[in-house]
Amino acid sequence: MRVGLSGGIGSGKSAVADVWRERGALVIDADVLAREAVAPGTRALKEIALRWPTVIGADGTLDRAALAVIVFENDAERAVLNGIVHPRVRALAKAREADLPTGAMVIEVVPLLFEGEYWRTCDVTVLVVAPDEARIERVMARDNIPRAAVERRMRAQIDPAEARKRATYTIENDADVSTLRTRANEIYDALASTVS
Repeated sequence: MRVGLSGGIGSGKSAVADVWRERGALVIDADVLAREAVAPGTRALKEIALRWPTVIGADGTLDRAALAVIVFENDAERAVLNGIVHPRVRALAKAREADLPTGAMVIEVVPLLFEGEYWRTCDVTVLVVAPDEARIERVMARDNIPRAAVERRMRAQIDPAEARKRATYTIENDADVSTLRTRANEIYDALASTVS
């Protein structure tokens, strides 16, 4: 069973994925695969370098912060980047899934799950939502970026109200970590009961 786990930036989807990993879930994180897809020497990094040469460091690695400034301020540029990276991330995820035993439950953590059509390929989708202010504060602290940069990234993602309509389950992250863990475990139990 393929479970798509998503949520806006700073919503707490990684924390939910960690809980499920502790429970034995096989987690495939699109953000991790995206870094692999643009590693030095990859075709994707070469395409990025051709399009945005200023985002490649002297050591040949991608300056993700510099690229973020470009793509989160321009929808067309972000679409180009997504066209370069997303197909490669999906191919890497598919390769990981191919190695799994029959009947396994795989959790695919995909930040932009509902922005395109990939959510339709999942058997179940789970959305993590949190209050905007909590999300902003988390991301500012985690990434050491200003509020305006976080707000731009949030605007580039699907409205949580629309994502809720598409999700099979929604986990509210509006309390403490212990409450989030409890809610994540409840959903995991429901998911596990369908594959056992």
